[in-house]
Amino acid sequence: MNFLLTDEQRAIREAITKLCANFTADYWLDCDNEGRFPQEFVTAIVDSGWLGIAMPEAYGGSGLGITEATIMMQAVAESGAGLTGCSAIHLNIFGLNPVIIFGTEEQKQRMLPPLLRGEETACFGVTEPNAGLDTTSLDCRAERSGDGYVIHGQKHWTSMAQRAKKVLLLARTTPKDQVKRKTEGLSLFYTNLDRRYVEVREIPKMGRKAVDSNAVFYDGLPVPMEDLIGEEGKGFHYILHGLNPERILIAAEAVGLGRAALNRAVTYAKERVVFGRPIGQNQGIAHPLAKCWAELSAAELLAYKAATLYDAKLECGAEANAAKYLCAEAGFHACETAVLTHGGMGYAKEYHVERYLREIMIPRIAPVSREMILNFIAEKVLGLPRSF
Repeated sequence: MNFLLTDEQRAIREAITKLCANFTADYWLDCDNEGRFPQEFVTAIVDSGWLGIAMPEAYGGSGLGITEATIMMQAVAESGAGLTGCSAIHLNIFGLNPVIIFGTEEQKQRMLPPLLRGEETACFGVTEPNAGLDTTSLDCRAERSGDGYVIHGQKHWTSMAQRAKKVLLLARTTPKDQVKRKTEGLSLFYTNLDRRYVEVREIPKMGRKAVDSNAVFYDGLPVPMEDLIGEEGKGFHYILHGLNPERILIAAEAVGLGRAALNRAVTYAKERVVFGRPIGQNQGIAHPLAKCWAELSAAELLAYKAATLYDAKLECGAEANAAKYLCAEAGFHACETAVLTHGGMGYAKEYHVERYLREIMIPRIAPVSREMILNFIAEKVLGLPRSF
């Protein structure tokens, strides 16, 4: 058992850290205050070839694994970019995994290179307002029409839809009352987000203002048959192949954000002098920070175990879900402690930790709630009766 990074993996972390150093804390503060997409950062990632870190070399990627992508995304968050920086590139790192696994060669050649070159941006159309985490209850429908389909319905919390040219869309092709199993009847498409048939309404939210989240309304969006991924009706099973990588990357991002907050808190605790001594000399300040370090370090190990299992093509559902849960909780504790360490100034935007606290709520809630993760572990790992 080896917990050390390889030379190549250390080089990835160092290169990403160096790239991110060009984007200061004030850059991210301005993006957050103005709701301005960090295009300069994304362009730097694309130009350096990092967007395709986990994509096959045949389509312009680097051919590395989720472990390397995990290292990359943790480094991005830890640089101070936080969830704003990660979310600007997150989906393009892993989101088209179903296309890689189930798409035809023609689809891979057509769909993947433009994404990796930064010529096209994709969004993820799965969540619906009346279904939430119950994906098998989706109502958005894809009806056969001529040589393709027509999409009608609504999606919710679709990130990047304001600027995306493409959407990876899960829609119902068979009514729920006509399927034998509830996981059947859903189909997966990767197609143009044609604004003539789509209305995108941004959702004002608590944090990560620079990366938009949206309600998206589909009113007769035409989809050609060649944009159907795999077989009709099997989209739910296809989408599962992107879930574990997503949980692993979110876990690493939460650890990175927690580390960014911890680093700022430690620096402040060394410099802030009250009653003639730095506040970090007081155990009431030092011990919570030390506990955060321990929690982040332990959670990080499970994230990398999950990534290692995934890359080895071994079952990793329990580890990926547990890592997402533990890393989000450890990250939240670190961000909260960082704000409290700063005292009143922790509430001020100029010290940055308040943004971290707002952003760390994302991995606690999305892409799956803490409670559903515990339900999964209770049922699938411990063998307890299903509770929902």
